[in-house]
Amino acid sequence: MGEAGRPGRPTKAAGAERDSDRRIGRRALLVGGAAAAVGTAALARDQLARLWWRTPGVRKPRVEGAVDFPGARWVAASEANFRWADRPDDYGIDRVVIHVTQGSFASAVEVFQDPGHRAAAHYIVGREGHVTQMIRELDVAYHAGNRSYNERSVGIEHEGFVEEKSSFTDAMYAASARLTAGVCRRYGIPVDREHVIGHVEVPGTDHTDPGEHWDWDRYLRLVREAHAAAA
Repeated sequence: MGEAGRPGRPTKAAGAERDSDRRIGRRALLVGGAAAAVGTAALARDQLARLWWRTPGVRKPRVEGAVDFPGARWVAASEANFRWADRPDDYGIDRVVIHVTQGSFASAVEVFQDPGHRAAAHYIVGREGHVTQMIRELDVAYHAGNRSYNERSVGIEHEGFVEEKSSFTDAMYAASARLTAGVCRRYGIPVDREHVIGHVEVPGTDHTDPGEHWDWDRYLRLVREAHAAAA
């Protein structure tokens, strides 16, 4: 979320993605029709198997309330703040994007549930190390302000303010590191600064989070330790 993640500030990217969903829904039907017309039924079945859930009004089945990170609390974000998907089958996941809420944990949950906000991350990590998941990793969260990065990444918000070093507690670093390590293991993401990045590093963004007080050396060390411990 960062500095621009305030209630009632819709983003162009979010609207563009919703428009593209409608186009892809129609494309799925066209692909199926064209393939059948030329006799390539197997191709049509494969294409539609991957795209049927993106047809307007259709959702891929999923377990209600399920979380991807053990111990996380599930609180659903508004459907206006993400796109239903089937990652990594439709979009590969190769990035983790680190955010700072620029507000309290409760305020972040509130705006991610607000359909007018037009943005949300997959997870929020609190100062005391509590993790709440609001969007499944298989879905595309509107968190990075860049469509390509949204489609390829998992977004993790951290309670606090970029200008306050005290926001980033030991418990937060530890919990977030375990979370990021789990994401990296699931999708084969290297634990380095090319693949675990700050929101400020997303092309085209006007955000500065996680800011100068975020200790990247410490964080990556903790992620690597958690990653190795789970091997």
